[in-house]
Amino acid sequence: MAKDAEIKSKQAKEEGGVLETIKVVVQALLIALVIRTLLFQPFNIPSGSLIPTLLIGDYLFVSKYTYGYSKHSVPFSPPLFSGRVWAAEPKRGDIAVFKLPTDNSTDYIKRVIGLPGDRIQMIDGILHINNQPVKRERIADYVTTDSWGRASSVAHYRETLPNGVSHEIIEREGDNGTFDNTVVFQVPEGHFFMMGDNRDNSLDSRDRSVGYVPFENFVGRAELIFFSIEEGASAWRVWEWPWSVRWNRLFSGIK
Repeated sequence: MAKDAEIKSKQAKEEGGVLETIKVVVQALLIALVIRTLLFQPFNIPSGSLIPTLLIGDYLFVSKYTYGYSKHSVPFSPPLFSGRVWAAEPKRGDIAVFKLPTDNSTDYIKRVIGLPGDRIQMIDGILHINNQPVKRERIADYVTTDSWGRASSVAHYRETLPNGVSHEIIEREGDNGTFDNTVVFQVPEGHFFMMGDNRDNSLDSRDRSVGYVPFENFVGRAELIFFSIEEGASAWRVWEWPWSVRWNRLFSGIK
């Protein structure tokens, strides 16, 4: 009898241990979901559209609370409500993640250039906002790679937006690229005009496949690079980190 009681006690302890483990895992998942939904979401850079500000292989934290919350703040964008709650409009110069308006599911990341009501136009490579050219200062050429993966020096500028936000851009094709001369874009109310810093290699609001981005489609603002690895390297190959990780980019703020 004593042995049977001992076995039952042991089984009860094991069952209790399993239940406790499940409880801890469920709590951890709920905490992670709350953090991802309400506070910060990790995001990695898959393309070079924001070179030189963001590079392929950068891993970011995106703040979800900065612009308030919409259905796109929740994974898979369930139709829980329309519009935004606790809304705060993006500022010109912010780098933001948003859902592509044409499918409301693909994540894009670009810089906020045009606010509701603005008139945006590119003339000979120079950005114009409300009929005024944006200040652009030539700096040392930027070394990037061309379509064949070869090192290439390209025109490199510091651009200063009307609100004083200053950032770097590159012009891989000089001032005569596909989107270096455009029509005037009149940004509708409740929408924003987004552009990449790699002006000749960015699919953004200058193309109708992206177009104006509704405020509801914003996911959050890019805040911090928490990890960065060379293009083509694998983050899981930890033994290659000494030479594949871009150590100088870790924990750097995004402007």
